[in-house]
Amino acid sequence: MTGVFDVDSIGLVQVAANLNRGLDIGGNPIDPPTGLFIGVGANPCAVDLPREIERYFRKIDAGAEFAITQPVFDPEALLRFLDRVEAYRRTIPVLAGVWPLISFKNAEFMNNEVPGVVVPKAILERMSRCRTREDGRKAGIEIARGIVERISDRVSGFQVSAPMVRSRRRWRFSESLPETFLPFC
Repeated sequence: MTGVFDVDSIGLVQVAANLNRGLDIGGNPIDPPTGLFIGVGANPCAVDLPREIERYFRKIDAGAEFAITQPVFDPEALLRFLDRVEAYRRTIPVLAGVWPLISFKNAEFMNNEVPGVVVPKAILERMSRCRTREDGRKAGIEIARGIVERISDRVSGFQVSAPMVRSRRRWRFSESLPETFLPFC
């Protein structure tokens, strides 16, 4: 038996890629091979961005087929990340994480407690001015929509999620987007 930290994300991608090629973790043939679609995480706001980019490239080399970012609140950070990773010899589709905030407390939590997520001061200030629950949700949707509009021509799609929000509200967010974005939500 091994511990959970015996294989990092790069190693896990390699295991999955080998399974897709018909080889188990020990290099023994399996038949039929698996058909896993291998996705990885990407963090455009990583504290050590050069290390994050180097690991991103290693994930691609190991067999990653797409990436999903942490929730994006700083579109310029994502665009800088994409500028750097798109220059690599091999690229994969990137899905941007989108998280419509619902309150100032939610924005603070995302900024302070979720590793790899940075909520810019301007967004924190905007959310702090929301006085009602509906004001917070409306501002969160407007912020998310602005982020999506800013990055839509650079990503392959979006992964939309939100805390304690019924699917009806997610659809309301999607309906607020221009029609050309809907296939990505």
